Amino acid sequence: MPEKDYFVHESSYIDEPCQIGKGTKIWHFSHIMQNSQIGENCNIGQNVVISPGVVLGNGVKVQNNVSIYTGVICEDDVFLGPSCVFTNVINPRSFIERKDEFKSILIKKGATIGANATIICGHTIGRYALIGAGAVVSKDVPDYALLVGNPSRIIGYVCQCGQRLTFNEAGQAQCPSCDERYIFSKESGVRGKE
Repeated sequence: MPEKDYFVHESSYIDEPCQIGKGTKIWHFSHIMQNSQIGENCNIGQNVVISPGVVLGNGVKVQNNVSIYTGVICEDDVFLGPSCVFTNVINPRSFIERKDEFKSILIKKGATIGANATIICGHTIGRYALIGAGAVVSKDVPDYALLVGNPSRIIGYVCQCGQRLTFNEAGQAQCPSCDERYIFSKESGVRGKE
């Protein structure tokens, strides 16, 4: 049997078949279920459940106590904060099976979901968006948006590095931390300056 090029703590369970990329680390008391896909160099914290069919890209960090249910797709470099929550059915009942009604959640490249945030199924979190701790997201989130509250609302925009952006009257911003430049328009939202 070939040696694995990823790490799994002895207290965790890996159901076969599934894919786990090179350099990934899976820590204490986690359960990776069959047919899930985990990319390279991911970090899966303690007490994490990854359900069948979940897809995690490269460099994804999942903090402790997160359950990622069927229908969730995380692109590269996504950060899932401690105890954040995903749903996959809009109207669950314990006495009605609705597995054929699962709705997906797409979390695009570089997005961050804060601790204890809840993401309602059927929505997309945009690239490099930042969802604040405890927020409840019940609609699509644009790229680079900063959301807080319940229900969540956009209170600004952030750079790829996570710093908050301040746009001038011409709709331009420069990150105070990394100097990356951005443009904002009502039609296309925030985009990096070419």
